[in-house]
Amino acid sequence: MRITQGTFSFLPDLTNVQISSQIQYCLDNGWAVGIEYTDDPHPRNTYWEMFGMPMFDIRDAVAIMQEIENARQTFPGHYIRVTAFDSTHTVESVVISFMVNRPSVEASFRMVRQEADGRRIRYSIEPGSLTCQTPSTPH
Repeated sequence: MRITQGTFSFLPDLTNVQISSQIQYCLDNGWAVGIEYTDDPHPRNTYWEMFGMPMFDIRDAVAIMQEIENARQTFPGHYIRVTAFDSTHTVESVVISFMVNRPSVEASFRMVRQEADGRRIRYSIEPGSLTCQTPSTPH
């Protein structure tokens, strides 16, 4: 199952040229670029591990691309994303993030819906398998 998190997640994987162009766009806007990685792409896992330090003072897309390549070599079986942080007053947040590496086999999840008292419905996400499971029917 293809994980769809971040900007451009529904598009085909970006090429290195496209990644470099997006990084240059971030730098041109004065945003600090960082590289993060994880082996747990669960949608609620928003805090990925930082690869190195945030690159607040780097203004060269080539240098950041080199760090991305280092991250890919260090963690080839992990998800790796680029984030850009805008420190402008009233923004002070990540303004863009996008995947630059995926494992060769991606995890899958399935959503479980449970009916509870008072017509409430509870949803949970569990690790799934790559095969389709059909719900059992009460007899």
